[in-house]
Amino acid sequence: MIYLDHAASTPTDPRVVEAMLPYFTEIYGNASGIHQQARASAKAISDSRQKVAELLGCSPKEIIFTACGTESDNIAIRGVAWAQRHAGRGHHLITSPIEHSAVQKTIDQLCDKFGFEQTLLPVDSYGRVNLADVETAIRPETILISVMVANNEVGTCQPIAEIGAIARAHNIPFHTDAVQAAAYESLNVESLNVDLLAISGHKIYAPKGVGILYVRNGTPLLPPFTGGSHENKRRPGTENVPYLVAIAKALELIQTHQAEEVARLIPLRDRLITEVLAHIPDSQLTGHPTERLANHASFVFAGCEADGILMRLDMLGIQAASGSSCTTGMPEPSHVLMAMGLPHELALSALRLTLGQQTTASDIDTVLAKLPGVIEKLREFQQR
Repeated sequence: MIYLDHAASTPTDPRVVEAMLPYFTEIYGNASGIHQQARASAKAISDSRQKVAELLGCSPKEIIFTACGTESDNIAIRGVAWAQRHAGRGHHLITSPIEHSAVQKTIDQLCDKFGFEQTLLPVDSYGRVNLADVETAIRPETILISVMVANNEVGTCQPIAEIGAIARAHNIPFHTDAVQAAAYESLNVESLNVDLLAISGHKIYAPKGVGILYVRNGTPLLPPFTGGSHENKRRPGTENVPYLVAIAKALELIQTHQAEEVARLIPLRDRLITEVLAHIPDSQLTGHPTERLANHASFVFAGCEADGILMRLDMLGIQAASGSSCTTGMPEPSHVLMAMGLPHELALSALRLTLGQQTTASDIDTVLAKLPGVIEKLREFQQR
């Protein structure tokens, strides 16, 4: 099987599994206790937090461990929105129409149920936000800006540092969903000018069920959850020590070897894009041609439907996706592609091929040999 769905989930790195295993059976104490087992667990959490902070360029106190990227986004957006409104600073949120549902639906609910307002920044045909539109959207009552580092469906990267500079000039907290970008982009929070940043473990070769939220010191945040004093009273609940160790190890591995992995993946990605466009008529790349994630290739094909493409590829041993794994199977076209201006019918043919650490040149050869025939047969079938 050829797995080209790393944007949905990555395999857990064996080195990450090795690092986390002792915390299931050997060091298993509740970190809130005072005995030896508890102290060992607390040290593992402290060491993991320190490691993550060093990798992101921040203080350990600014790191919150969560259950996933979705939870990190929820804590950030709700927490800041509620805190800002409680302090009388306003009720207006700025975001883009191509955000992951963890951001999009959270902001929608704040507006629909709690009286907040939002401005959706337009994106161009590549899915990029214009900096002038960010500046124009800001109001006196704006309390949060949220724009993702890189889009999960089309791979387009945003000018995050520049957006962050605008937000900082207006003293507005800036949140970014870095879930897709963590494996392929530098996430130094000072360079990015961000106040809140979300990461998910299972996108960076850690297990499913663990995430990270960076919150800059001084950022107003009213925790959505209540309970114990865990995570500096910002995310209560007994810590999942093995998984915290795992995500810290995974982030260390991915960031340490990022430059060489990106250099390996870009030629594979570019060959895949070039050959698909050259050998499949009426095919179109979605997302920016160069300002995109190193592992991400996404297309639409006139006269096809995504489900048919995916099923035929799967039967041929190629595993792929049509877009976000949180929306795959929906009968409606992707909100991302619609925001980028693609026609409704064409948007229904989206194919996302995302490479990873185990992807080889031979895998790309196989895909390029089989995909044209899949598209041709589907077009013939739909014309009958």
